[in-house]
This record gives sequence, C-alpha cells and structure tokens, in this order.
Amino acid sequence: MYPAEMVAPMIRELTSAGFEELKTAEAVDQTLASKDDTVLVMINSVCGCAAANARPAVAIAATNDKLPTKLTTVFAGVDSEAVAQARKYMLPYPPSSPSIALFKGGKLVHFIERHHIEGRPAVAIAENLAAAFNEYC
Repeated sequence: MYPAEMVAPMIRELTSAGFEELKTAEAVDQTLASKDDTVLVMINSVCGCAAANARPAVAIAATNDKLPTKLTTVFAGVDSEAVAQARKYMLPYPPSSPSIALFKGGKLVHFIERHHIEGRPAVAIAENLAAAFNEYC
C-alpha cells in the first residue's frame, strides 16, 4: 500500500476533473449495478504512464460533449478491495494498471489496457475515449 500523502495529488488530478473515488467493493458494485448508466472506471496507478498518459487522457476526455453518466476511479496499491472488484467486471482482460474501462448498463463495452497507454500521447488516448463516449453515451 502506498502512503496517502504520496498518492493524494494523483487522486486529486482525477477528482478535480469530476471523477468520483470508489474505495470499496460495495461502492464498485453499487456504481456498476445501474442498468441505465454509462460508467467510466479508471484504474489509477503511481507509474509513469499513468502520470504522463492515462490521467491526462481521461481529464481531456472528460471535456467531450458526450460523457458517461459517471466518471469514477479506483487506485491500484491503495484501494485494493475496490480494484479487485472492478477487475472482476473487466474480465476477460487480465489485471492492468493503469487501465480504463467503459461500462454501459453494467456491461463492459470499451477497454484500454496498460499496453495501449504506454508510449501513446494522452491526446490520442483521449480521442479513443471520446469516440467510445460518442458511441455508447
């Protein structure tokens, strides 16, 4: 587990962009239970590709005209129970941190794994997410 003071700025980067933290398995289940909502879940991480690519990308995507009903995040290495529960919904994809998942009616409809984040510009990832938002939201 990472110290709270170390990850606080990384969490704020998303919450200041309108993301809600999901800190428990119950919060993940409750959020993804809605059959009417679209939900973005970002598995946040302390790694460099989260800092340089993933967090900036979801913040940019959060300015798209069409958005999911809910923008949410869980933090790998911090909220282990919530992350484990979110990953159950992301099957058959293997665990990946960071990663970004879009759900519609509780079903996974779009997923960006770490290997699609590493080395890609944040703007390109944001464009990918915006296209998914435009299709599913």
